[in-house]
Amino acid sequence: MGSSLSNKPRGGCCYHSVFTDEETEAQRSSCLPSRIQALEHVRRSLPELAQHKADMQRWEEQSQGAVYTVEYACSAVKNLVDSSIYFRSVEGLLKQAISIRDHMNAAAQGHSPEEPPPPSSA
Repeated sequence: MGSSLSNKPRGGCCYHSVFTDEETEAQRSSCLPSRIQALEHVRRSLPELAQHKADMQRWEEQSQGAVYTVEYACSAVKNLVDSSIYFRSVEGLLKQAISIRDHMNAAAQGHSPEEPPPPSSA
């Protein structure tokens, strides 16, 4: 009565137990339609699954390209921000150069550097 060999479900439609060869063959035959149905389902699903896989790979490549583009753009903006001190320095030097040029032009025309040159009457 307390035998460990009982007819317990093993999975699917098949049972695992001690059967005669005829019983085992009959049991395998009864599982055959469900196995064939599962194989047919897989066969019908494969083209769609392959297309989904190809789509996902293409989207992954596109998204990786977009991520690279965004990272590159962010790096460029950071470099510009980091360069702003140099731009301000160049701006200051240009203002000094313009001021020196104006003073030199005024001195060449016989005016004192503090006096602005007379307006040109062109």
